[in-house]
Amino acid sequence: MDRIYFDNAASTPMDESVFEAMKPYFCEFSGNPSSTHSHGRILKNAVEKSRKLIAGYLNAMPSEIFFTAGGTEADNTILCGAVSQYNIKAIVSTEIEHHAVTHTIEYLVKEKGVKSILLSVDKKGNINPEELSAVLAENPNALVSIMHANNEIGTLADIQEIGEICQEYNALFHSDTVQTIGHFPFDLQNTNVHYLTGSAHKFYGPKGIGFMYIKQGYPIPALIHGGSQERNMRSGTENVAGIVGMAHALEKCYSNLPEKEEKLWALKDYMKQQLTQHFPNVCFHGETEKGKSLSTILNSGFDLGGEERMLLFNLDIKGVSVSGGSACTSGSLIGSHVLAGIQADPVYAMNAIRFSFGIQNTKEEIDKTIEALKEIMYS
Repeated sequence: MDRIYFDNAASTPMDESVFEAMKPYFCEFSGNPSSTHSHGRILKNAVEKSRKLIAGYLNAMPSEIFFTAGGTEADNTILCGAVSQYNIKAIVSTEIEHHAVTHTIEYLVKEKGVKSILLSVDKKGNINPEELSAVLAENPNALVSIMHANNEIGTLADIQEIGEICQEYNALFHSDTVQTIGHFPFDLQNTNVHYLTGSAHKFYGPKGIGFMYIKQGYPIPALIHGGSQERNMRSGTENVAGIVGMAHALEKCYSNLPEKEEKLWALKDYMKQQLTQHFPNVCFHGETEKGKSLSTILNSGFDLGGEERMLLFNLDIKGVSVSGGSACTSGSLIGSHVLAGIQADPVYAMNAIRFSFGIQNTKEEIDKTIEALKEIMYS
């Protein structure tokens, strides 16, 4: 039986056209992009062409895009660099951020003496803008780090509004946008965000390549030292094939974004409808409506009378791949910090499934998943 994959928030399958775009840079072009001879120049041109393409889709300048090995490296570089460069005294964030952010903040608190201030979130995962304003009024020289869309529950933050509040109080603003790059339109020339991050494997590109946006006029020191690659911001020979693949994947996503989003929302709405119809004991964590949530994530909790049914394991046996939250914490014996952060009912949280959709998924796969769930719960 063909396996069903509903864990696209962890990693999307790479588009075949992306692989075709990458292939020449594995074998045909063998130079180093830092070399000045013709072999090197071919690769350097591919890197800069990709940088320009990515910047164009985000309405940023090419000089504001820096390539990394992924979102975690980008988040670490930005947070550590900003604290060092601007003598940041307080980092304002939330309890439901990705661990690439929360663990970096914990490190900065311990090693650099920075104060961590965690904003409260409501039951859907939304911050209170008035609380953010009050915190920034009392903490000058702060760095705000709030993700654009939560990777476990899909709730969207209003980064336009957050950026305006940060601007009012002269605070720096970093947003982990790993879940929204390629799925959401950006206009960085008209958004007051200083730093953001992207990772190719979240939008049908290759693993092991990402980027960070650093707004002009807000430089930070490098995290990785060595050569002078990435204008001294990220040393090491560039992953040219990965960079080319990431740019191609982003181009493909944004060239048909409305069509893709329409399909994803149809899948999400259908899954929600089917779960509600067949399981009266279901609830949905986080926002689930258009404009407030991602099309790609539906976090569903089930009341099974206080009994933990190992739903993820049993679905896996039946050929359905899903998760309970971030792949970065899979195998952990500790429950989801996101569901704890929104004070989700423990009865539902202990049997939570994050269904995350990709453009390759179908309604027929949803139907099969529903049948598999019925067999697990009612047998």
